[in-house]
Amino acid sequence: MTDALESLTLPRLDSSFDSLWDELIWRGLVHVSTDPEALREVLDGEPITYYCGFDPTAPSLHLGNLVQLLLMRRLQLAGHRPLALVGGSTGLIGDPRPTAERQLNDRETVAEWVGYLQQQVSRFLSADGDNAVTLVNNLDWTAGLSAIDFLRDIGKYFRVGTMLKKDAVAARLNSDAGISYTEFSYQILQGYDFLELHRQHGCILQTGGSDQWGNLTSGTDLVHKALGVSVHAIGTPLITNSDGTKFGKSEGNAIWLDAAMCSPYAMYQFWLNTDDADVIDRLKVFTFLDRAEIERYETLVAEEPFRRAAQRRLAFEVTGFVHGENAVRAAVAASAALFGQGDLASLDAATLRAAVAELPGAEVSADTTVVAALVESGLCSSASDARRAIAQGGVSVNNVKVDAEGAALGNVALAGGVAVLRRGKKTLAGLRFTGS
Repeated sequence: MTDALESLTLPRLDSSFDSLWDELIWRGLVHVSTDPEALREVLDGEPITYYCGFDPTAPSLHLGNLVQLLLMRRLQLAGHRPLALVGGSTGLIGDPRPTAERQLNDRETVAEWVGYLQQQVSRFLSADGDNAVTLVNNLDWTAGLSAIDFLRDIGKYFRVGTMLKKDAVAARLNSDAGISYTEFSYQILQGYDFLELHRQHGCILQTGGSDQWGNLTSGTDLVHKALGVSVHAIGTPLITNSDGTKFGKSEGNAIWLDAAMCSPYAMYQFWLNTDDADVIDRLKVFTFLDRAEIERYETLVAEEPFRRAAQRRLAFEVTGFVHGENAVRAAVAASAALFGQGDLASLDAATLRAAVAELPGAEVSADTTVVAALVESGLCSSASDARRAIAQGGVSVNNVKVDAEGAALGNVALAGGVAVLRRGKKTLAGLRFTGS
């Protein structure tokens, strides 16, 4: 590990900016907003209360949600008071997807996921001081609300023509699937959240992804119509890769914030593989490095891209922020050891299993020959190819060179019942021993 990675950067604001709003703009965190000048004044003034909502449509948050959590943390560092809403009621409905209806989860599942997400959110926002995070659940103010009261007291403020123009609704209306009244009504529920949080906590700002802008403005419009008060919204950009592909997907699977669903090693590797064209923007959004340091990495990317210094720093900072410094250090050690720059035997079982899971591999036993393991793992195309690779001195097991063509693997399983097979310098496979 280089000197630059000796410790995680503590969450902080960048003192080189004259205003919080300027820092948010520089980091690329504002795609759309209500009145920018009013927001600049509000954010640089006395502490305000703001909120962001997370729907329990899965048992974990993902990287898209991390953008919001980091924005919330930046606002909290500036002295503002966060409300973290996990939607026990909106999670029962689900916001409209562009293509088809969401599958409705049962109430017990949603309630369980609410608890999971509340625990996750609590890791990223401080619970100390005058602006400690407050967790809220919109089921608290909707569970006892009758349909008649909802339509009379809230529905009267919404115009169907305006609701039909919302991007998510319009997309579904023009699709073969259409849209149910259930999902059509989602924007009213989210708007009602803002009204209740303004009444109960004096909340005047909501943040969310720009794809949620129609729902965010449902809230600002409702508060203004019902109470005559102007409140604000910030929509962050949807993060995409420079080639136009969707960010946060790895072979079709979301990068979850729960270590049981996406290991720290897998998350570290995801960030480590960031393209040069994307890495500086990722450092701005996903880390607390200041402007001067990010600009230094921008120079390194331009002048010495082969070192991948920016990617290593990005991977270390984000994985450490999500999973803790011990976990990211274990991931760094595993990454180095896999390529012969560390001791595989010193790694713990969980980290080894996670690392091996990211490699092509095979199920083996102690009696399996190295030749057979090379073929079964896909590192060699045939037994003759495997024997030739061994004869040329390019094969190792757990970073120990294999000399004998007929050698069996033997008792080489590391912690977690795995081993690492290598052909050449960079071609690896994970071996999982049967019965382990």
